[in-house]
Amino acid sequence: MIHLQDVTKTYRSAGGGEVDAIRDITLDVRKGEIYGIIGHSGAGKSTLIRCMNLLERPTRGTVKVGEVLLTDLGERGLQRERRKIGMIFQHFNLLSSVTVRDNIAFPLKLAGQKKPAIARRVDELLTLVGLQAHGDKFPSQLSGGQKQRVGIARALAADPEVLLCDEATSALDPQTTNSILSLLMDINEKLGLTIVLITHEMGVIRSICDRVAVMDAGTIVEFGNVLDVFLKPSHPVTRQFVDEMSDLSDGAPLRTRDNSRLIRLHFVGEETYQPVLFEALKGSPVQCAILQGTVSRMKHTPYGQLLVELSGGGPGEADAVIESLRASGLDVEVLPE
Repeated sequence: MIHLQDVTKTYRSAGGGEVDAIRDITLDVRKGEIYGIIGHSGAGKSTLIRCMNLLERPTRGTVKVGEVLLTDLGERGLQRERRKIGMIFQHFNLLSSVTVRDNIAFPLKLAGQKKPAIARRVDELLTLVGLQAHGDKFPSQLSGGQKQRVGIARALAADPEVLLCDEATSALDPQTTNSILSLLMDINEKLGLTIVLITHEMGVIRSICDRVAVMDAGTIVEFGNVLDVFLKPSHPVTRQFVDEMSDLSDGAPLRTRDNSRLIRLHFVGEETYQPVLFEALKGSPVQCAILQGTVSRMKHTPYGQLLVELSGGGPGEADAVIESLRASGLDVEVLPE
């Protein structure tokens, strides 16, 4: 759906030199998926998402959305194609002097649609985002979450194929963030809309994204399915994001028994709820102590992580338990002693 090839955006610095905000970015977003882009402040996330609809024109490289090469278009053609790409922002960017209804109607009026059609579409969108009772209010009368719902409705007004979200939940409290993420996931599933969102919070990625790219210093340092990247991060920046939200400490906890083995188990999918550890230990003299653990979900997929101490038994019996766990399909990491 979206294809970026070798995209670089260069700015001229105050001293007269040149700085690459993003450099040699190649990225593919599939139709109908929610794709997350995560990075710390200054990593280039906002520049990258603004290059997707050419609010920032790349210094070099190409941007293709659907079947259209945006970087080949002039301003008139670009304006036409941007109607297929909605965008929501961190600070809402609503028109303060008009009502919620008029904010949502604004892009439809610019497109020259007739009043009855605009009124019908606005009513549909107010229902979709749960603001039926707020159409005649002004933005100043709304909470932050309600303002973002207006921003989402406005972005959907022209029935776009793609929705770009620029730190859409960063200004919201955790409970409101969850409600907005649920709304975005609902819109994605109901409308088949392709969504790209940028964030600095791994919890946002874990909640609704299918795939993720991790940015650092203007480049993509890691990408893949969210489960794979979250459970097996390979780049230091990714590991930092994962550690910030993980319930499991990277440091080895104190062991209570001599000659014990410390292992980390990863469960994914329905095996999260199966007695796999019990079955591997059944009939074995090896004893087990669960030191830390968590069970959660990534979008619709359950997953679990455990830190387990194995002790007791004769030579090789702990190894046999570990092999039994691996044979059952678990990812088992033996931590250094």
